Amino acid sequence: QVQLVESGGGLVQTGGSLRLSCVASGRIFRINDMGWYRQAPGKERELVATTTTGGGTNYADSVNGRFTISRDDAKNTVTLQMNSLKPEDTAVYYCTAVVVQRTLPPTSYTYWGQGTQVTVSS
Repeated sequence: QVQLVESGGGLVQTGGSLRLSCVASGRIFRINDMGWYRQAPGKERELVATTTTGGGTNYADSVNGRFTISRDDAKNTVTLQMNSLKPEDTAVYYCTAVVVQRTLPPTSYTYWGQGTQVTVSS
């Protein structure tokens, strides 16, 4: 089993910053893509940012230039630095990771964290 635990959410004013972190633990051989999604009330879950093992990154247009995703493969962590926050960034943020487990043959599965609330007040 693999667990993803997020931290760093909270309440911040418009223009403020927050830093989200996610740590993966368990039967991990290797982690491929890692990323963050978010879901606002009454809306579908949407991609925020992703990062690959090669260091490539992808951002939603709505956060590009304001958010930065990074990863530490030695610690199985992914971080989302969020700057210039807006009320429309208010949502539950979910960490996700594509984990390759030590099985024969190796198996790959996408895991999700429990989510952390980010609220941006106007």
